[in-house]
Amino acid sequence: MERSEFIEAKRIVIKLGTNILRNDEGFVSLPRIYTFIEDIANLVKSGKEIIIITSGAVSMGKKRLGIKDTKGTALKQACAAIGQSKLMSVYENGFDTYGLTAAQILLTEDDFSIRERYLSLRITFNKLLELGVIPVINQNDTVSTLEIAPRYAEEDMQVCFSDNDKLSALVASELDADLLIILSDINGLYSSNPKTDPQAQLIKSVSEVNAEILSLASGVSEGGRGGMETKLMAANMVTRFGGKVLIANGKEPYVIKRIFEGEDLGTMFLPSDENLSGKKRWIGYATNIIGKIVVNDGAKNALINEDKSLLPIGVTEVQNTFNKGDVVSILDKDNHEFARGMVNYDSVSCTKLIGKHSDNILEILGFKNYDAVITRDNITIL
Repeated sequence: MERSEFIEAKRIVIKLGTNILRNDEGFVSLPRIYTFIEDIANLVKSGKEIIIITSGAVSMGKKRLGIKDTKGTALKQACAAIGQSKLMSVYENGFDTYGLTAAQILLTEDDFSIRERYLSLRITFNKLLELGVIPVINQNDTVSTLEIAPRYAEEDMQVCFSDNDKLSALVASELDADLLIILSDINGLYSSNPKTDPQAQLIKSVSEVNAEILSLASGVSEGGRGGMETKLMAANMVTRFGGKVLIANGKEPYVIKRIFEGEDLGTMFLPSDENLSGKKRWIGYATNIIGKIVVNDGAKNALINEDKSLLPIGVTEVQNTFNKGDVVSILDKDNHEFARGMVNYDSVSCTKLIGKHSDNILEILGFKNYDAVITRDNITIL
């Protein structure tokens, strides 16, 4: 795909990482932020819809309090509360200079995982964009501890996002964005770690985020919560529904302007032909998951290669507690998650149906909703 075709986009999500929002001393780099604001303002005035995912609230609060370490959840939450208002004031004042309006949106995991709230969120976002407003999004660290101190109600709970890379991918996916731009302090994806290998080469284009590509990820960026691995997972999610992703260096002068002028910056991740439906995106990526169902090899093959439903006879184990209508993780015999699905029966009923034939469901349970534990239209292969 040519760069000119790649940057053709109407709805764009731009994620700004912590390390590009501050200078070498750890304070907010106002000149750089205002450069981003100027570039984004020009894009909006050209007719594009822009959504910003911003980091930096905890860091700004920490600097405002004059502390170096933020040990303990309560202190991080306090820093987030102080820093978020200061961070938002920068965006509000900056966009106001160009006659544009910014809207603050603070999100928690449940805003995506609870489908009613997710659908309401879509309506709000679409209305803001229709009005020409620029949504500025961050995780609500003040009330949500899942990102800053991941201690879950159950040890193996999987949350729908735990960093702003994943959050940006969720927003791009659930709002049908054409392009996600992730700006960090790295030039893009390299063939090896450029910090340790002087021969490392920047990869200009990636057609599929497969195991080989994922193996190139390394480490968490200093001061941030993510790293290349989280960015690659975000790219995988967005490209699966047909979106495009660009990872580039946000410290490059006027980087956003140069990207849309067609300059060859960063790594392009090309859209796949899979085009997951909105419901399958939500099932696969936007829900918090506790429940797990282990299946045998025959069931795994039927789900992956034959687009079949999950029948009780293919289930070998049920883990944790879940209700009918919950999204659960589907594991193979090696406990490797390969799919997720919305269950037709609760965990108690599923346990009773392990290894049974669908014809016996009524006899075993005393009722029968479906022949399948999970129907194929409610399964997303990961």
